[in-house]
Amino acid sequence: MRALTRETLLSPGDFVLPLFLHDLTVDEAIDSMPGCTRWSLDGLVKEVGEAVALGIPAVVLFPAIDESLKTKGAEECYNLEGLVPRAIRALKAAYPDLVVMTDVALDPYNIDGHDGLVEDGEILNDETVAVLCQQAVCQAGAGADIVAPSDMMDGRVAALREALDAAGFEKVSICSYTAKYASAFYGPFRGALGSAPKAGDKKTYQMDPANRREALRELKLDEEEGADMVMVKPAGAYLDIISDVRKNTTLPVAAYQVSGEYLMIKSASADGWVNEEAVMMESLIAIKRAGADVILTYFAKEAARVLKA
Repeated sequence: MRALTRETLLSPGDFVLPLFLHDLTVDEAIDSMPGCTRWSLDGLVKEVGEAVALGIPAVVLFPAIDESLKTKGAEECYNLEGLVPRAIRALKAAYPDLVVMTDVALDPYNIDGHDGLVEDGEILNDETVAVLCQQAVCQAGAGADIVAPSDMMDGRVAALREALDAAGFEKVSICSYTAKYASAFYGPFRGALGSAPKAGDKKTYQMDPANRREALRELKLDEEEGADMVMVKPAGAYLDIISDVRKNTTLPVAAYQVSGEYLMIKSASADGWVNEEAVMMESLIAIKRAGADVILTYFAKEAARVLKA
């Protein structure tokens, strides 16, 4: 009876698995995120194969870029032979039906560690958007199915759509980080990529955690600019925002269960304070119940195994 009347259903098909990669031939465990790895290209292909076998349809890629390749202008982000384009091509060759999502932002490539270009301590919005367009076209050319701008620059969705269409990539979708908050939950992720800001913080372009209505203004703009999917990040502490966005759009809604959310569950369970599997599944059900159609989570493989059991 309980199963028959269940209102919210979760499946492996709801998940996107975030993956870290680096340009080394060995795989490295990530100290700040137990259970997560910086993958070599060979390791990445193998890991994705396991995810696909579990019914996970999509991955999103986050590169740890060598310090020697980071520049003020983040030029490496649109290098056709760079780490991300090579990873996309390898994954598409191995798993043609896999949905590959890519991160569009400059912080992995920028010596300043910000999502945008920096001049005299200020983020240059329009100049950043121009570089993001080059990055997105490069990723689309390598075979990306979805580009996901996480930068939070103004006007970038419209600019990306125009650039992709002009380059012949009309079928490449845009998943906009519509409501990305300046959250303290991102810490372990920045440790995984070495992409923390060298100076200042990201509060001038990421949203104030105290603001709820602002998310709907951002949603309206992204819809008008041509987003195909919208995202709320983080997820667990922003279930009200997910719910608001779901009620105000017919577009697919994604939510990102971020590194801090993941690490809190992992740490508490490692010390025996909570049951990891039970809390993991409850947290994911809550995100789905709030209105998310798609969930980006580091628990994707573990949750898929539970759901398939």
